Parts: sequence; C-alpha cells; structure tokens
Amino acid sequence: MSVHSKLYEGKAKILYTTDNPEILLADFKDDATAFNAQKRGSIIGKGKINCSIASQLFKQLEAQGIKTHFIDSPSPNQMRVKAVKILPLEVVVRNIAAGSLSQQTGLPVGTVLKQPLVEFYYKNDQLGDPLLTRDRLLLMELATEEQVDLIKNLALQINEFLRSFWQQCGITLVDFKLEFGLDSQQQILLADEISPDTCRLWDTTETDPNRRVLDKDRFRRDLGNVEDAYQEVLQRVLQTVDSKN
Repeated sequence: MSVHSKLYEGKAKILYTTDNPEILLADFKDDATAFNAQKRGSIIGKGKINCSIASQLFKQLEAQGIKTHFIDSPSPNQMRVKAVKILPLEVVVRNIAAGSLSQQTGLPVGTVLKQPLVEFYYKNDQLGDPLLTRDRLLLMELATEEQVDLIKNLALQINEFLRSFWQQCGITLVDFKLEFGLDSQQQILLADEISPDTCRLWDTTETDPNRRVLDKDRFRRDLGNVEDAYQEVLQRVLQTVDSKN
C-alpha cells in the first residue's frame, strides 16, 4: 500500500491518503494537548501505545458486532482505517462524575451515576467544544434524529462492553469520548480512537485520588509519571486480550 499526501493533521494524529480512496493511514503522534490545546507537551511513546490500545479495543468491539473504521495496524504507531466523513460531534459517555460534569453540576468527583449519561458536544475548537442539547444539535443539522438515536444506542452498547473489559483489566471506566463517521454507503462507523487520551481510567485497587489516575489527566493536572501510566494501561489490555484468546 503506497501512502500519498497528508489529508489532515489533528492534535493526536495525522491522516494520509493511500492508493485506495476508501482507505486512509492514521499516524499516531506523541504530541499531547489539554484544555483545548492551551496546554501542549509530548508523552514519549504515546503514539505507539495509543495505537496499540485502540487497535486491540476496536478488534474487541468488532467481535461484539460494533462496526468501526479499523482495518489493521501495519506498524506500531500506524492504523489503516476506512475513510469516513466525521460527524462534528464529540459523544461523551459518563459512568462516574468527574471533570466538567462535576465542575458544572457540583456533583462530587467519584459520584457513581445511577445510569450512564450520554452527552453531545459540538466539535469546534474556536467555540470551545460546547455542550449541545438535542434540539440545538438538530437545529444546527449536525446529524439527523435517526442518527442521533442510533449514535446514542451505539454509545451505550460500547460503554457496556468497555466497562466490563476495563474491569477485567483492574481499571474503572469513569467516562470517555467517542467520534463517529459516515462511510461511502452512509453507514455510521465508530471512528477516531479509544485510549488513555480519550478515556478517564482509574486503577480499581487504588484509593488515592491522584495515584489512581491512569489517563491524560496525569498530563492535564501535572501529576507526573504519564508515560508509566499509559504503559501500564497497555500491559493490562494486552494481558486481558491474551487471557481471552
């Protein structure tokens, strides 16, 4: 497969076209950003770690019947994916109160939600990725009513599987962000990545609120040992996948 030109560069990945217009190559970067890219840095080995974790999780989700853009991973920091038109929505699923949910509602961090909460944010850096109501989302024509319903159902299915998977890794899935896209047949596919960059992950056996953090919050909040945390997540994912096979 020959790689052609750079199609798009985001905060965490570069997308390249290939000789097949239906297939793109995603190159995972070590760059790290937080607070809408106001904080920037680098996490050594992050590209390879996140690509490996996301590849494993996409394979697991595909086995559950969830359609994703994942094809394969030709090298440690690269993923071949189906070309999709990304919907300008960040879909956040929350199981436990943390981050903006706690800041905006006053719910104490760590409050277990009675049922998972699915939220939609407008994927727009200039506007600061604002939280959308369903009516605003439809008003802005970011997706159809049918697509919103389908995405919400998919997000809840993905959450159910991931909660169980992370639990087997000794990790609590606090919340996470998903992105979806439309393929050439207008089919909705799970896209982007699932990794410590996009999930809040807490070590299940650790009670200390700082030491338990195994995700990008270590970078956001200057907790240190960021690389170690990401590496730990990868090891646990690989061990859990091995134990299933």
